[in-house]
Amino acid sequence: MSDAPEYVPPPVWTWNKASGGRFANINRPIAGPTHGKVLPVGRHPLQLYSLGTPNGVKVTVMLEELLALGHAGAEYDAWLIRINEGDQFGSGFVDINPNSKIPALLDRSGPKPVRVFESGAILLYLAEKFGAFLPTDPLKRTECLSWLFWQMGSAPYLGGGFGHFYAYAPTKIEYAIDRFAMEVKRQLDVLDRRLAEVPFLGGDEYSIADIAVWPWYGALAKGLLYGGGEFLQVQDYKHVQRWTDGIAARPAVKRGRMVNRVTGDPASQLHERHEASDFDTRTADKLAKAG
Repeated sequence: MSDAPEYVPPPVWTWNKASGGRFANINRPIAGPTHGKVLPVGRHPLQLYSLGTPNGVKVTVMLEELLALGHAGAEYDAWLIRINEGDQFGSGFVDINPNSKIPALLDRSGPKPVRVFESGAILLYLAEKFGAFLPTDPLKRTECLSWLFWQMGSAPYLGGGFGHFYAYAPTKIEYAIDRFAMEVKRQLDVLDRRLAEVPFLGGDEYSIADIAVWPWYGALAKGLLYGGGEFLQVQDYKHVQRWTDGIAARPAVKRGRMVNRVTGDPASQLHERHEASDFDTRTADKLAKAG
């Protein structure tokens, strides 16, 4: 047992000290920009401002899948937003996403630029814009969207809950870790049961539901998130493992997870991806090494 006194919340919370932990330098209880910074703009229709986190990977995978289908209008410029350095609080980024979270997309293909923020909204926007990875049959579309929004609602338990208290919090709190480990294992069981019935989350077709869920739960299933694979016994979820491996083998997924990545082997990273043909030329060796 701890000898520390039990924390008693005050009547009114005040921000009077750093929260501690890995992201203490960028955490704050107010919105809005902290500094002026104009975002770069390339020459392609779509401008992506992001980082190779699970939420960022969703969008780069989607864009690479669209390009693989031959949608030239999905050409994009990917600009790195280093969230640990506070780039998301620059005025230009806040103009696109007032919530100061990556990813953020600016579609400049029409007469007036369109901003899109929140990764799920970006996936849905691109799916509807290009008519891909979203079923047109009403029942199948509804099932797909249900799993898309399942991910959006579930990921905070995984990242902000389990990931934070297991890997990033300045002190280990048994109650918090147990609470969120239990929920994450329940989520893995939800996925495993669904994938025992169908090849993909929406049914028979690969869709934005898979693209949204895979960067989070696929990485978790391979022990790549928070060092928590053994703790959560992720290998036990056999159907999630099968689904994860199948998606990871897709060439567009291999490309998408490299864009704006800043950790791991430099051969697995590609920053400021601009031109599809140039991308393919520059990354042939990297893809071979990345498998």
